[in-house]
Amino acid sequence: MSTHLIILSETGESFNCLDNETALNALARSGKRGIPIGCRGGGCGVCKVKVLDGDFSKRPMSRDHVSVLEEQNNEVLACCIYPLTDVKVQVLGKMQRAIFKKCDLYGDVQSTSCYTEIGC
Repeated sequence: MSTHLIILSETGESFNCLDNETALNALARSGKRGIPIGCRGGGCGVCKVKVLDGDFSKRPMSRDHVSVLEEQNNEVLACCIYPLTDVKVQVLGKMQRAIFKKCDLYGDVQSTSCYTEIGC
């Protein structure tokens, strides 16, 4: 069974994804805390990402959360995509808040000067 990398564009952090699992399952399996799981079926929209690079297959997702135009621009739900190659993703919406905190270069979580991984 082959694996592909899921790379978070904001941090460069990468996770292994098996060829038969969704990007969301790979992120959840990574142990990174705060990954919102939601419904895992494309209906809740909490795992929205934009695929910046790489190929993937997808299953249907709710139009309440991903419009036709967004899908054409590779804005998809991580629970509904299966990477076919290494993929670089930008985290969007609710999942972004779970993965990143806003803080300054000194680790001041109250500031909003940059995005940094949780634990800044």
